[in-house]
Amino acid sequence: MSTPEESPLKFPCDFEVKAFGKAEDDFVDHVAALVRRYAPNLDPETIRVRPSREGRWVSVVMTIRATSREQLEAIYSDLREDPRVIATL
Repeated sequence: MSTPEESPLKFPCDFEVKAFGKAEDDFVDHVAALVRRYAPNLDPETIRVRPSREGRWVSVVMTIRATSREQLEAIYSDLREDPRVIATL
């Protein structure tokens, strides 16, 4: 019988969630709303936005207080399933 793989992270901890998508007016708010489902205390001051050179794409980086591996898996699952999110890190 195998045991579940233990996370190298020690919870709680600060963790950066990164998502990429089209540079639409509400993309940052949209991604932040997805993350807030699992990290309701997301501080807007921790959200960093970086547009691509051409301005067509944008990366959003949010620092959350991660409480569990399951929380992070749920966040990334929702981000990967969202049609507006092109990639995550």
